[in-house]
Amino acid sequence: MTGWGGRIRAVVGAACLFIGVVGCGEAPQPPLTVGINTWVGFDPLVLARDRSMTDRQTIKVVELISSAEALRHLRNGLLDAAALTLDETLRLADSGFDVRIVAVLDTSSGADVVLAAPEVRSLPELRGRAIAVEEATVGTLVLERLLQKAGLTSADVSVVKMESTQHLMALRSGRVSAAVSYAPIEGAIRRAGYRRIFDSSQMPGEILDVLVVRGEVLRRRPAAVDALLNAWSGGLSVLRLDAPGAAATLAPGADLTPRDYLEVLKGLRFFAPDESLLLLTGPAPELVRLGQPVADTLMGLGLLRQPPNWAALIDSAPAERAPQSGLLP
Repeated sequence: MTGWGGRIRAVVGAACLFIGVVGCGEAPQPPLTVGINTWVGFDPLVLARDRSMTDRQTIKVVELISSAEALRHLRNGLLDAAALTLDETLRLADSGFDVRIVAVLDTSSGADVVLAAPEVRSLPELRGRAIAVEEATVGTLVLERLLQKAGLTSADVSVVKMESTQHLMALRSGRVSAAVSYAPIEGAIRRAGYRRIFDSSQMPGEILDVLVVRGEVLRRRPAAVDALLNAWSGGLSVLRLDAPGAAATLAPGADLTPRDYLEVLKGLRFFAPDESLLLLTGPAPELVRLGQPVADTLMGLGLLRQPPNWAALIDSAPAERAPQSGLLP
């Protein structure tokens, strides 16, 4: 039959053909949004974005001022994914939020530090003194390991919660005798004459950064998650092959000189895609071995209600689909 009915069908058919990628009547998918805070360990995603290594219509990298803000945006549905520390992820999952670890990004091997006034000559001398620490799980974890090594408990010191940007002022005023800090902020404290008495190299594998994706997004948009892993891998390759060039680009955003930026990199160990995959897979994933002591500590501090359900928390499928590019030296 011809006439108006046939014309309408023809017009609709042509329109559907024209928008075929998104489907007739369907809105195009927005980019997958991944949140990161200003931390050198997350900069491969910044490199991937700024050097056009990923399609901005597929992946949107959102820089936020803190991990607390990233967590808040994730909870409120403003982010599809985020780069977080493992302890933050454990607490997020413990709260009932459906999130999955799809990659292990890096580990701090000296980038998180405790700095003390010159008169503190040994760890036991912290007894009876005040220690500044940021209201963040990583700081609490570093402080707990410091106290264990010093043979002290939290009752033996005075813990003062304050923003890391206030630590130097508190040290100079004598309000505190030590501070739990991290790169790049700790650089200014060291230059002011305070010395490193403990760092994350003494708690290997405990401070891990991971890439997490909301469970619903992982189910609905696997191709976009794959693109996100590829973006990380590409940015990491650039950082690995030309660290000085990357430092020249990224240092201003971290309020560092390129030289200081490279110094911060020495306190980090990045995981290549192959290494991340190995950490996530197997009958007893290595990530569980590394993460369980962290979980135990968080439970002991009352920061977790129950042991993690690692099987539900880890999803290695995107990493298994990703091309592998060889281990980092």
